[in-house]
Order: sequence, then structure tokens, then C-alpha cells
Amino acid sequence: MTVLVIGGAGYIGSHVARRLLDAGHGVTVFDNLSSGAEENLFPEARFIRGDILDYPALLAAMASGADAVVHLAAFKAAGESMERPEKYALNNIGGTINILNAACACGIRRLVFSSSAAVYGEPERVPIDEDHPKNPENFYGFTKLEIERILAWYDRLKGLRSASLRYFNAAGYDSAGRIRGKERNPANLLPIIMEVAAGSRPLLKINGDDYPTPDGTCVRDYIHVDDLAEGHLAALGYLVREDRSLTVNLGSETGISVAEMLAAARRVTGRPIPSEIGPRRPGDPASLVASARKAREILGWKATASGVDSLIGTTWRIYNPE
Repeated sequence: MTVLVIGGAGYIGSHVARRLLDAGHGVTVFDNLSSGAEENLFPEARFIRGDILDYPALLAAMASGADAVVHLAAFKAAGESMERPEKYALNNIGGTINILNAACACGIRRLVFSSSAAVYGEPERVPIDEDHPKNPENFYGFTKLEIERILAWYDRLKGLRSASLRYFNAAGYDSAGRIRGKERNPANLLPIIMEVAAGSRPLLKINGDDYPTPDGTCVRDYIHVDDLAEGHLAALGYLVREDRSLTVNLGSETGISVAEMLAAARRVTGRPIPSEIGPRRPGDPASLVASARKAREILGWKATASGVDSLIGTTWRIYNPE
């Protein structure tokens, strides 16, 4: 099978592309390199530089040969989405509509979509399963939920089968060390901690320590990107095998607070990693922890690489090469 990986030069996308290649699939990466890195591209994969707002470029890429699409080309900074909703609406929603229309025009009937736990908002219960109410607290999460709704209509009206994978917090790097491109201007906790540990950032600003959690800092479900990549492969296999759409969480089912991650990073790196407490960030729920039971039952998938030492150790290898 040939898979068009849109956003395949990015952090998660490059790991997905690598896993698809390892499984014997043909891969074409479509990426505008605004946040992806050329060093994350593989010689076995074809590369097309293009933007999802350029419909003719998408159409040409799909028409040149693709059996399925993996879509990871979204803006994802929750805080920025609250300040610049127009940017997120245009790229995330408008760009996805271009992808769907191009896929349908080219007869492609399988799409794996990078969704997000941000669709849930502040949880009413933990762990969060797929039937939990969807009340996004930031505009980024709103765009992901709207795309899921659009996908349901394209399934119904166009026969486009999709797998919406609701990621929790992606972290870590390829355990085999084959992907080394750092995220540009990272907004997620672990790469920021690594920048402080490596000396390229002065300190970690903790966004609030008065949340209703055991230590007052936000709790998140961190999932190793190797596990995420495996989830994409399993979802693609499901679409081929079952010919029907699905929506599942991909999470480790374990919560780690900001303070716990910081303490573990100090231990693993041996660096002091200075920090300070700042105000809460708008749109941040106190705790997000997944139930991944549905993924286990339907896809036979389970997080196996998402222990805290693996998350930190594989990331520290990128920020402190020896």
C-alpha cells in the first residue's frame, strides 16, 4: 500500500512515516516544512513540498499514486489558538476540507486523522473514554472536534472511511535513534524541559500550581511517539480490514503531573533544570488521563514504550547528543 503522510516531516509525522516504511508500505511525505524538518525525511520515502491550503498541489500529490492518507498537518498550540483563532480555523478546518475533497476526487477511501484529547475539555470523569462529553476549552480542540464531525459526514455521503485518533500528550523520540529533528518553537512540556536542561532556555515556567491535583500542577497522559506510530499502523490496518470508520483514544492510561515530570527529568539528565511558577494558561484542564480500552479491544493496540524514563531518556538523547 502507498500512503500519503501529510505532515510527515513533523515530529509525530516522521515517526508515523518511519513505522509505515518499517511495515513495508510505500510512503510519500507531503509537508510545507513550516514546523517539520528535512532531516526527518527518509531516502526510502518520496517527498513533496506543499501546503494543505493549496488544493491543486494536494490533488496532484494524491493523483500521482496513493491508496490511503494520514493527516497530521494541523497547528497545535492550544494557547496560540485562543489568541489567533483565524489561523487555526483556516489551516486546521479549511486545510482538512481540501484534503478530504482531494482524496474523494482521487478515489481514496481511507484516511487516518490526527485528532486530540483536547476535544474533551475539562473532564467530568477520569479516565476519559470516547463517550465522554466533548466540550473543548480551547479553539485548537474545537477545530479537531469539528473535523471529526466533518469526517462523519464524508463517511456517510462520500464513503470515505476514517480513523480519528485522539492523542493525549505525545512525547519521546524514536527508540532506535533514527529520528533526530527537534521540534521548532516547542509548546509542549517535555521538549521545553529538555531545552532548559541543555542550557538553550533559562528556565521552565510552570503554568499554575493551584489546580485541583495532588501537587497543584496539571496532570497529563504522556504517550511515547513510538506507541502513537504503532497506533496509526493499526488504525490503517483496521480501515483496510473492516471498511468502516472508528474513533479511539491513544493514551498510556497513566497521569504524570508537571512537577513529577520535572523531578524525573532532573533525575534522568542529572541537570538542575531551574523553574518558576507562573499564572495558569487559559484553556488548560487540570487533568487529562485516557481510557484506551477501546483501542485495545478494536485495534489490539496498547502503549508499551510510554514509561517516564523512556519518554525522558529518548528525548534527552536528542537534546544532549554524545
